[in-house]
Amino acid sequence: LPLVVKGFEMEITPASRIVAQIGETLILTCNTTGCASPSFSWRTQMDNPLGGTVNNHRTYSTLTMNPVSIVNSHDYLCTVFCGAKEKKEKSIKVELYSFPSDPIIEISPSLVAGERVTVICKIPDVYPSDHLEVLLKKEEHVLHMENFYEDDSTNTETKTVTYSFNPTAEDIGKEITCVAKLPIANMDFEPKERVTSQKLNANFGPQNTIITASPGNLPMEGDSLKLTCVTESNPPPQIVWRKHLADESIQHLTENNVLSIPHARFTDSGQYICEVINLVTNKTEKATVDIVIQDGPKNTMISVIPATAVKEGETVMMKCTSSGNPAPVISWKKKNATGQSEKIFKDATLTIQNIQSQDLGLYECEAYNQFGKEEKAVKLLVQVPPQNITVLVYPSENVKEGENVTIICSTYSNPPSQMVLKKLHQEKEIILPSVNGTFILYNVTKNDTGRYLLDVFNEVGNNIKVIEIAVVGRLEKPDQMIPLIIAFSCVTAVAVPVVAILIYVSRKAKINGSYSLVKALRLKV
Repeated sequence: LPLVVKGFEMEITPASRIVAQIGETLILTCNTTGCASPSFSWRTQMDNPLGGTVNNHRTYSTLTMNPVSIVNSHDYLCTVFCGAKEKKEKSIKVELYSFPSDPIIEISPSLVAGERVTVICKIPDVYPSDHLEVLLKKEEHVLHMENFYEDDSTNTETKTVTYSFNPTAEDIGKEITCVAKLPIANMDFEPKERVTSQKLNANFGPQNTIITASPGNLPMEGDSLKLTCVTESNPPPQIVWRKHLADESIQHLTENNVLSIPHARFTDSGQYICEVINLVTNKTEKATVDIVIQDGPKNTMISVIPATAVKEGETVMMKCTSSGNPAPVISWKKKNATGQSEKIFKDATLTIQNIQSQDLGLYECEAYNQFGKEEKAVKLLVQVPPQNITVLVYPSENVKEGENVTIICSTYSNPPSQMVLKKLHQEKEIILPSVNGTFILYNVTKNDTGRYLLDVFNEVGNNIKVIEIAVVGRLEKPDQMIPLIIAFSCVTAVAVPVVAILIYVSRKAKINGSYSLVKALRLKV
């Protein structure tokens, strides 16, 4: 038999009455003294389920509720047996509540100034709700009061209080406060009041959107340029930067309120667009700024139509283009005979109609603005066919056998002319070229009598002169070997070939008498 110890007692903790919050952990302990081997049992009044876990130890027993739920709202009875005859019982009352968190405020729809809004205050997982009192305030002004005294909920519930009103512009920034109270008499728990506040933060805009440019909208090339898009909007808007291109298309740049260009270039000039989008108010606003990068003239170019080399009488158009900002002023100069430049025209396009030879020369285009100048030059050539031809025959067109005949031709042309002398009415036509316009017929004979054509030509035209040579009688001279030679006056250009030709012709002259060089230089046409 178990030994009965005198003074057998028991107690239950934490007390005869406990207030517990639903969702937390509660441990009830049943202790004994004066009994070596007690036995324990737990039950509820009305014999409902315990809703917890029993753990028996040598001299005490625990009932653990983890978590505490609505089923634990009972009087719990702990019974202790010490031997067969000793028995003791004590009870503990578990009272429940749930007030776990502060209220939640929602404003629906998103607040827009001037439009009616609804303020919703939610009190999560409250129990018992028939004690709940809710107060809605704007600053210190009470908007709405509501209680749930008639509520018959038997478990935790989220309770909602709703209030609608028309906010004024003065209401923006003021605080809406929801005060929830759960005053239950004789229940010792804290807190019994929970408070949440939220500012009336109206959604608006975008509006009054502007772009600021630093250092300004007329920076110099190479400067650092910063464009800032400033707007009024709540919530903060989405910002997109774009730029109008020359072909009327739009270039997407960045999505930030600041657009930075570290080293501005002339090509950065143009219209920039800041587009501001408020996704809540579904409104969009744009601002634009024209940026003009300033610089001295550059990329100066001259175009000539139809070409830099034209025929006399044609029309020439020379156009000068230059980039720079402000737009460069264009003027034309021409170098005179002394090498000095004279201003002749002030415009981008210089047109010369019925061009003449005196119009050829070096033309200079000058592009100028306040930040500098740049010059480009073009050489204009006027092509003139042979003209003003003068032919001199020395000693005359009528000579005696054995004499020398010199034919000198002078002309004006551009480019310089070439000249050839032809003798007509021969079985094989002889064509003799010339350098510097001089022909010499040495030791002429009657065979040299006839008509000669002098053809003067260049790339743009030609002119022909006819010369009649008559060889009569014989020049009285000692017998000697006189070769017939046609030579050129440009000694430096033909010195070596002429020496060779002279030796060759001299030998032939001894055999054939005259006109041998002509045969030697015979060219078929």
